[in-house]
Amino acid sequence: MKTEQGGEKMEYKLNAEQQKAVEATEGFVRVIAGAGSGKTRALTHRFAFLVNELGILPQNILCVTFTNKAAGEMRQRIHNLIGDQDTGYINTFHGFCVSVLQEDSYAVQYPKSFLVLDNSDIDAMLSIIYEERGLTLRDKTFSDARNMIEIQKLYKKPKYYMDMLDLSLDALYEKYLSATATDDIIFYGYLYQEKKCFGLDYNDLIVFTLHIFSQNEEIRLKWQKRLEYIMIDEFQDIDSLQYKLMEALCGYHKNLFIVGDPDQTIYTWRGADVKYLLDFDKQFPNVKTIMMLKNYRSTPQILAACNSLIGKNRHRIEKQLTPTLPDGETVVYHSAPSTESEAEWIISKIKELNKSGAALRDIAILYRAHYVTRPVEEALLKEKLPYRIYSGVPFFGRAEIKDALCYLRMVASQDDLSFRRIVNTPKRNIGRRRMAFLEQYAAEHGITLYNSLKQTLDNEIFRGTKAERFVRMIEDFSAGYENRPTSDLLSAILNESGYETMLRTEGSQERLDNLAELKQSIREYENTCGEEATTLHYLAHVALFTNSDADDDSDKVRLMTVHAAKGLEFPYVFLCGMNEGIFPSRKTKDLRGMEEERRLAFVAMTRAKKRLYLSGAEGRNHDGSPRYPSRFVLDINPKLLEYTRPLPEGLIEDARDYISYSEKYMPENLESELLPIGARVRHEYLGEGTILDISTEKGAYLVQFDRMQTPRNISFRVKLGKI
Repeated sequence: MKTEQGGEKMEYKLNAEQQKAVEATEGFVRVIAGAGSGKTRALTHRFAFLVNELGILPQNILCVTFTNKAAGEMRQRIHNLIGDQDTGYINTFHGFCVSVLQEDSYAVQYPKSFLVLDNSDIDAMLSIIYEERGLTLRDKTFSDARNMIEIQKLYKKPKYYMDMLDLSLDALYEKYLSATATDDIIFYGYLYQEKKCFGLDYNDLIVFTLHIFSQNEEIRLKWQKRLEYIMIDEFQDIDSLQYKLMEALCGYHKNLFIVGDPDQTIYTWRGADVKYLLDFDKQFPNVKTIMMLKNYRSTPQILAACNSLIGKNRHRIEKQLTPTLPDGETVVYHSAPSTESEAEWIISKIKELNKSGAALRDIAILYRAHYVTRPVEEALLKEKLPYRIYSGVPFFGRAEIKDALCYLRMVASQDDLSFRRIVNTPKRNIGRRRMAFLEQYAAEHGITLYNSLKQTLDNEIFRGTKAERFVRMIEDFSAGYENRPTSDLLSAILNESGYETMLRTEGSQERLDNLAELKQSIREYENTCGEEATTLHYLAHVALFTNSDADDDSDKVRLMTVHAAKGLEFPYVFLCGMNEGIFPSRKTKDLRGMEEERRLAFVAMTRAKKRLYLSGAEGRNHDGSPRYPSRFVLDINPKLLEYTRPLPEGLIEDARDYISYSEKYMPENLESELLPIGARVRHEYLGEGTILDISTEKGAYLVQFDRMQTPRNISFRVKLGKI
């Protein structure tokens, strides 16, 4: 396929399957795309085909990815292919919902300048709630509180949003004040804080959008008609709310193109359900299915090992990745005598690779859980090899970046969260006493903290402060910010506020460098988003960023969990901690979960382009039990692995016995097979009783048997008969 672009012919180098996907423009299309099969290329070229060949306007196309980083890369690729600043709606689901709400939030009486809340905003709200109600971190950590709020919203109180929409601020405040249980105090306090500043978190974005679509046919039809073509990447990771949104959006033109790989479903714990991909042809009429199985990433040796592993899963679409690259090295498996010697072996191999010309940034060490990295980190430090762990403070979570963004938010929306953060940064002599005065005044008059300051500037309490200068600055910038590029606005306000001067005075060069990086990222955003790149759009966009969106091109070995590595690729991959109880995780309770763990191992292995190294350790676990090789190593045909040393006699046999025994007692799907609390049950030996509690962590019921004075913990592996 060729197309004219700027007077030159552009050659689209696509294989037959990719070409078929590109040209299948009408109706419902499902693409099963294996790892490294060039699905991003197919998606971007399909977008270009719609625009360049069919003449579809970019603003009438929605393309959904699962990370902001992926969306940014896709936006850039499409821009290069169509030569247009307008690249339509290339978003995450949450990002797209921000676009809907910025246009139609009036339908739920929210302003266009609503706040998209990130974790630091939520923690700031929790701080207020804890202080007001006398809670401490012993009652609940902020992390646990955030998880609890998410569970409440998704599962326990799915109609929570009606409280935010139907109740007045005072009524919601009363509901919060009258709550007595810790979870209720936190939950309703949080809803109150959200409503107070017109803030929406990630869950709210989709829920509010779906609510508007269900209640307002005119708005729903407007978006349905606008989106003539919809494309969704990573469809195996879709959850029920995202599925409902997709169903609603494609209801008019009925042009829906989805791409996914059932073998890469690794987010069921987050609500993802592979059935939406597998059953797509049962839910929609005349579905066309295209298989893209040619792998352009990995050597035949790596692919053979990956195919051998994933073939052991029963619930999947039968397929084999086909190599296109020339032969490479056999996949290496090293079983070390201890975790320390495993780490030493990994580091020795990294040094060999580095010596032979491989850059450190091309080497990734992947693992199932963070705790596995301790001996590896120690070995890296000992050998003075630079490394980066992808789990620290993300770029957009750094103090100076949050401060800068809060200055922008103050200009755009003057919300309380931003005000609290930056009113005294740099120092303006507005400390605890003056903040308490503002809090009280705001509460009495039902206004924001910023408006409280504006109205009380003449009060004696602000004499000798820089409060007036602060207000004048915010007012000046707010007056015309909509017509000003965000990058210019930020530079000006960081200069005018004295923030950058403060950092220079402190000698904080790294923090200044980070601000320079932020300005550059805003300029890039403006270049790729064109007219959409308003300050409000940018603030909503950046609030959706996650740790995986942060780039670091310095020459360091990369350490990350397998989940964090999804969607990435590296020339050299070390997958360590390949032991039972580590990978697969000891938390795996049923056969469905075990298949997900195997898919996770498959994802990890398919990240490797040139060389793949698997490793584990022998010896004993912390509880004294023997440490066995992972079943995922044993799943791979031994002829496809190069063993660095023979495994001790009898170890493989013992491991297979252990695995066989553990799977014997695993239910197919624990969740669907669990008996409810309160159920009357019969135990073969202990008689009849009542279930008092269920612990999935322990894998046991707490049962009070009729003929016993005290309850017993009974393992799930024992079948209880329901009476």
